[in-house]
Amino acid sequence: MELRSRTSRLRALLARPGAVLMPCCFDALSARLVELAGFELTFMSGFGVSAARIGAPDTGLISYGEMLDQGRNVCAAVELPVIGDADTGYGNALNVQRTVRGYAQAGFAGVMIEDQIAPKRCGHTEGKQVVDRGEAVMRIRAAVEARDAGADIVIVARTDARATHGLDEALWRAQAFADLGADVVFVEALLDRDEMWKACRAVNRPLLANMLEGGKTPVLAPAELEAIGFKLVAYPLTLLSSAIAAMRDALLALSEGRTPERMLEFAELRRVLGFDEYDERARRLGG
Repeated sequence: MELRSRTSRLRALLARPGAVLMPCCFDALSARLVELAGFELTFMSGFGVSAARIGAPDTGLISYGEMLDQGRNVCAAVELPVIGDADTGYGNALNVQRTVRGYAQAGFAGVMIEDQIAPKRCGHTEGKQVVDRGEAVMRIRAAVEARDAGADIVIVARTDARATHGLDEALWRAQAFADLGADVVFVEALLDRDEMWKACRAVNRPLLANMLEGGKTPVLAPAELEAIGFKLVAYPLTLLSSAIAAMRDALLALSEGRTPERMLEFAELRRVLGFDEYDERARRLGG
C-alpha cells in the first residue's frame, strides 16, 4: 500500500499544473533533510550515491546491488516519493526489467533508465557514448513492460545523445521513449535556452530539467523553467556540493585549532535525526 501511495503521489505531481522542484539526495539523511524542508519529491542521484557510499566518481563503478541497498534506506527514511537513478539498467532487457521490479520493491516511486553505453559517465562530463537506437529503445520498452506487468513505478527515460549525436537525434530518441510509454523524458545536457525550448515542444511527455551548477545546461530560475515547459526540476549535486564544502570548512577549522562556525546545536541535530519522535514512541510503548 505504501509503494502504491508514493507512486500515486508522484503521478499526481506530474498531472497538476506547474513545475515541481526536486532536490536530489544521496543517502537517508539528505533525503530526510529534503523532506523536512518541505519539498514534495526527491531523486536519489547515482553521482551522489557513488560519492557518498564508495567515494568514487560517477563512472559506472557502483553496482545495482549497492544502489538498491542505498535506495531501501532512503525510501525507509522518508514519506515523500523518491525517484531512483538506475543508470543503464545494469544489463540487457531482462536485467532492465529486474532493475525496475527491484526498485519498485525497494520503495521507489520512479526509476530512471538511460541510453549510455555501460559503464556510463556523469552526463556533464566528457567521454560519454550512447548505444544505438535499437538498444536504447529496447531498454525503455523493457522498463515499460515491467511497469505494466505490475511494478508500480514511474518510468523516467533519459537520453544522452545530445552530446554525441546532436540535438535532432536526442529529440528523436526522447519522443521514441514517450511513444513507448515512458512517463517522464529527460534530455540530458541541453546547451542553451533555445535547445531547452525545442525539447519541451518536441516531446509529448512531461520533461525533466537538470540544474547542475557549473554544468553544460544553463541554470535558470524555476519560473523560467516552468514557462519553457519543464515539469520536474532536478538539482542533482546541490546538497552534495554544499555538504562537502561545509565539511571541508569544518575540518580546516579543526586543523587550525578553531571551532567550526556553522554547526547545528546538539538539540537541533537530535531533532533532525528524530530523537524526540523515537523517545515519544518508546515512552508510549513502555520501552
